[in-house]
This record gives sequence, C-alpha cells and structure tokens, in this order.
Amino acid sequence: MNRHLPEVAQVFLKLGSIAFGGPAAHIAMMNEEIVQKRKWVDQETFLDLLGASNLIPGPNSTELAIHLGYRRAGWPGLIVAGVCFIAPAMLIVLAFAMLYVRFGSLPQLAWVLYGIKPVILAIVLQALWGLARTAVKDRATGMVGAAALAAAALGMHEIPVLALAGLTVLLIRQGGRLQGRMHTLSPVLPMWGLWAAAKTPAADAASLGKLFVLFLKIGSVLYGSGYVLLAFLQSEFVRRWPVLTPEQLLDAVAVGQFTPGPVFTTATFVGYLVGGTPGAVLATIGIFLPAFVFVAVVNPWVDRLRRSPVAGSLLDGVNVASLALMALVSAQLGTSAVTDWLGALLLAVSLFLVIRFRINSAWLVLGGGLVGLAAAYM
Repeated sequence: MNRHLPEVAQVFLKLGSIAFGGPAAHIAMMNEEIVQKRKWVDQETFLDLLGASNLIPGPNSTELAIHLGYRRAGWPGLIVAGVCFIAPAMLIVLAFAMLYVRFGSLPQLAWVLYGIKPVILAIVLQALWGLARTAVKDRATGMVGAAALAAAALGMHEIPVLALAGLTVLLIRQGGRLQGRMHTLSPVLPMWGLWAAAKTPAADAASLGKLFVLFLKIGSVLYGSGYVLLAFLQSEFVRRWPVLTPEQLLDAVAVGQFTPGPVFTTATFVGYLVGGTPGAVLATIGIFLPAFVFVAVVNPWVDRLRRSPVAGSLLDGVNVASLALMALVSAQLGTSAVTDWLGALLLAVSLFLVIRFRINSAWLVLGGGLVGLAAAYM
C-alpha cells in the first residue's frame, strides 16, 4: 500500500467536511493545509496546478484536490483525494435532500452561516496575500493581473480572462520566439476537443441512465461559478426534461452553496429528487467523473510546461488571472459576509488569528458557527 495514501485520505476528508464558502475558500484552505503546513508542493507548483485546473472544464477546487492527491501519492492518490473531498459534501447534501422530500422545506441554518462567512473571508484574504507574492513575478504579471481583475469586474467571462492573460504575458516575454513553438501547448488541445465533442445532445434513455448522461455532459463542458451551473440545470431539468420546478432547482442550488465541499454536489440533491438514492449516486458520479479524467490527462504535462519558457509564460499569465478572479469573488463574498458590526468584528478577529497565530481553519470555522448560533439568541 502506498504509504502516503492514509495522509491524503485524512487531509481531504477533513477539507471536504469543513470547506465552506465555495472554490475560493477551498483553494485557500488547501494552500494552508498542503503548502504551508505539510509542504507537499511549493507555492509555485500549487499555482501551476491551480492554473491548469482553471483551463479545463469542471469544478476547479475539486480538480485542484485531485492534482494534489496525484502529486502526493500517484494514481491511487488521484482517486483517493477526489473521492475524499467529494464524499462528505455528497453525504451531507443527500441528508438534506431526504429531509427536503420528507418535510418540503430546508432546515434553517442562516445563523450558522452568518458566523461562518466572515471567517471564510478572512481565510481567503490571508491565502490571497500569500499566493499573490508568488504569482506577481514582475511588472508584466502585475499589470496583467490588474487588467484581468478589471475585465472580470466589468463582466467578462472567466475563460476569455484566463486565456487573454496567459497570451498577453506570453507575448510580452516571448513574442520574438513564438514562431514554430506552438507545439509546446499541444497537450491542452485534446481538452478543447473533448469539450466540443461533449456538447452533443444526451441520448434518450431510462430515467436513471438519462440522469447520469446529463450530469456527465454538464461535468464535461461546464466552466465558471455556481451561477453557470444553475443555468445548465435550468436548461436540462426544468425546460428540456421537466422533472423539477424552478423553486426546487433554487432550493437545490442553495443546499450546494451552504454545505461544505464542492458546490457541484448540487447534483446529489437534484439526483435524489429525480431518482432517489440511486439517482443521487449516479448524478454525483456523472458530474465529477470528467474532472478525474481531465486531471489524469493534464497533470503529467504541468511540470514540462513550466520548464518551457513559452508555456511557462502562459502559465504565469493564467496564474495571476486566476488570483484576480479569486480576489473578485472575495470582494463579492465580503458584501454578504460582513453586514453589521458583529460580522466586521468576526472578520477582524479571524484575520488576526490566522495571520498572527496561524490558527487552523477548521477551528476558525467551528468558532464562527458557534458565534453565529449564539447571536441567534442575543
């Protein structure tokens, strides 16, 4: 047995159980746990893997977990990291789906979230500061990062932002050497081909089979945030195959947002509503399976790309744009995380604790939730 597998399982089970707040928070917690605390990879490698995750379809934070598992424990680690990161969230969402079907509404966890959100924001801000010092390597990457932040804030889609940032840094640094060197980027091309092929309509089949195929397609082509996922689900399960009402779909997305782990476990909730427990399992496998395949294909090329001056410049641009997108998400999170004096106090105290004393994020999340519960009775 691979001697690193138990450690990989332990780390990602923990992260999958406490990683509230969406992909930006997940990335921040992985940086703390794996780069700073355990030193499985250095900061630059972490950023390269994050950049590679942003270039392929699927849930970025889950793909980053899969990349890191592969780096630590090879092929078994790739599978164990992904499964352990996904499983806690899947089980929690499945429990909520069962309660929802039985009682017709969601348990009210607003006060717990009220206390957790400022803590998550503090963890993300601390990680952003550390990652930025590695990602911003020179004036070119700094200017491109600022431009990427502005473009994303003005509404440009994530994929053009990442692509343009990578190409801009590439042209600034290597413009005179590009001719005849495009073969360096060839490992990325199969991903785009697979993405285009996956857009073909799902075959009409029995309900469970159709459910699996639809989520397999979504997992193969979806880029972007949970709001993009909402658009896909609306199209497939409300309009084309009307098995959900718009209200049920919004409840499903809400559960994916306020439970820990990947937001894509919204698929578990939808699957349960459509096909019970078997539907929940098939939907979850369908939406996450492409991420394992994409990472397995891309990961062996990441180091080779970094060693190439041409591809390395492209990665530097993608990395700094990834952090710009993460910063924008943090700003958006801040508007909902800090709504009064208690939220501001929680943010300030959490920032102090995580910067000054390196308090483990799990304890901070637990403490924030307890403060939120206490606030409900004040």
